[in-house]
Amino acid sequence: MTLLVLGLILFLGTHSFSMARGLRAAAIGRIGPGPFKGLYSLLSLAGIVLIAVGYGQYRANGYIPVWDPPVWTRHLALLLVLVSFVCFAAAYLPGRIKQRLKHPMLAGVKIWAFAHLIANGDLGSILLFSSFLAWAVVARISVKRRDVAAQHGGTAAPAGWRNDILAVAIGGAAYVAFVLWLHPLLIGVPVMPARA
Repeated sequence: MTLLVLGLILFLGTHSFSMARGLRAAAIGRIGPGPFKGLYSLLSLAGIVLIAVGYGQYRANGYIPVWDPPVWTRHLALLLVLVSFVCFAAAYLPGRIKQRLKHPMLAGVKIWAFAHLIANGDLGSILLFSSFLAWAVVARISVKRRDVAAQHGGTAAPAGWRNDILAVAIGGAAYVAFVLWLHPLLIGVPVMPARA
């Protein structure tokens, strides 16, 4: 589980650094915006790789059960993850969903992490998803304090429902692809039960 922990520290630490606006501005001033973005992306990618490898090793070699979630939590998790995918899409499509949530990417991360927490009762999953949930809560508080939504025109009423319909369609299509193919392929865990 060491690689998983290191990956979480690297990925979430890098993303938490963005909340320290003074330190972030000083780092950008020191090395420039281009190199800062490159280093930020490189560290984030390294964190994701370590999380994926570490979690995969943990699941293969050291799975530690803590509690046994009831079956209904898996069904609820499927619904919640669909909502999170719509939130992720809405983050890039200004509309009523984005206006209502203010920061749909963070809302999506919180929903995604909570859904996985209620459906998985092992120590590695609890560590992984509670870390993302805690980070997203702290990040949302930080964003609220900076009033980022207002700075990006988040207070203006969006015109029409086109982007909301697109967010639902794109999020839904990505969700279906992930549930049916990508989750088993990338994570190694099938979401849907195998048919006999």
